[in-house]
Amino acid sequence: MASPVLVAVIGSGPAGIYAAEALVKQTDGNVRVDVFDRLPTPYGLVRYGVAPDHTSIKSIANYLQRVLENPAVRFFGCIELGRDLTRADLLDCYDAVIYCTGAMVDRHMRIPGEELPGSIAATDFVNWYCGHPDAADHSFDLSVEEVAVIGVGNVAVDVVRILAKTADELRSTDVPEQVIEALSNSRVRRVHMIGRRGPAQAKFTTKEARELGELPNASIHVSAEDMDLDPASAELAEKDRHVRGNVKVLNGWTGEPAAGRARHIDVRFWRAPAEILGTDRVEGLKLEKTALDESGRVTGTGEFETLPVGLVLRSVGYQSVPLTGVPFDERSFTVPNDGGRILAADGSPVPREYVAGWIKRGPSGVVGTNKSDAAETVRNLLADLEGTDTAPKRTVEELLEARGLPVVTYADWLNLDAAEIALARSLDRGERVKLARWEAMTSACRGDG
Repeated sequence: MASPVLVAVIGSGPAGIYAAEALVKQTDGNVRVDVFDRLPTPYGLVRYGVAPDHTSIKSIANYLQRVLENPAVRFFGCIELGRDLTRADLLDCYDAVIYCTGAMVDRHMRIPGEELPGSIAATDFVNWYCGHPDAADHSFDLSVEEVAVIGVGNVAVDVVRILAKTADELRSTDVPEQVIEALSNSRVRRVHMIGRRGPAQAKFTTKEARELGELPNASIHVSAEDMDLDPASAELAEKDRHVRGNVKVLNGWTGEPAAGRARHIDVRFWRAPAEILGTDRVEGLKLEKTALDESGRVTGTGEFETLPVGLVLRSVGYQSVPLTGVPFDERSFTVPNDGGRILAADGSPVPREYVAGWIKRGPSGVVGTNKSDAAETVRNLLADLEGTDTAPKRTVEELLEARGLPVVTYADWLNLDAAEIALARSLDRGERVKLARWEAMTSACRGDG
């Protein structure tokens, strides 16, 4: 029997774990896959991006868990590419490497005042309420009464929903205790969700939109004027089931909002952020009304309005960041590739290095999209390796030991998993309560009581 193929996967989110699964399946198990992550926890955006009240989506972790439990797959937590291991190190230890590092930062709006305190990337807020250790000690001024969320995608809808819910509504979820405490003291009463284009171009799913209208403690409204569809948008709504569903839900919010609710959501289309106002912190948001020109592009109309918001959360898209030494396209914010094969500046394939997930194709699709995406990359990787002899120079264990680098294993992660379940039980709070601070997480990984 031929020696197993040795592959390093960088990133343990859905793309990375689906890549590991594809490697096992396409080699009939004659493989060893080492999955590395800089965090002590696997599952990436399933753990730190899916909203805590979306338990059905978060259950994807149960599927990903089975992949990590395959004997051919190992988890190496708290190991960071560029800090602990280099690209050259990986190529010395493995036949091939697949980078699955996702899209980790928000795009900027590039408007005056964007750097004021109180102007924040939505990912920072999402990381905070999802219990990401990098955001455990972040604080957000929830003493303000009005908040603007820029964007009309699913992440924006998640942020609006969390702001509009009460702490008691989130108590049964896995939100960290310190987040519950902060949300319980929130004075936010009005949340504005703002889109540059019209309702037909909104990126959220109909299911996500519908959830906003079902919140028991928040009313919702969109102006009938904003729902006027231009001919092209009306035609799109007629042909596209997703658009038609969104428009139907949004039209249901044009009437008088429900009275007696503690919080209110305003959905505003055809408005572009022009300036964030304030001296020492955010005191308002200036918006310009927009319209479509003859070519279908959004243009400003010269008509402005100002919202008296004290917090602005931008959710206008994600982008990947370059990996040291790996080719990167600064325009698309992806690694240049052909079917997952990394391409050099001259267009030739880079030997033994591959990509999968958002860093391969950009931030698009749903969690399940990563499965077929990873399978394509793995097919090309195995085809490239067939008949070659890469002969790794040393083992990664030798390298990590020589550098004195402690590793969080899958068994260590299970200790943390058990600690979060036990914490929820002790607090009478749902199935799990996340530990979010590095010290608490690493202590739980060691099994410290």
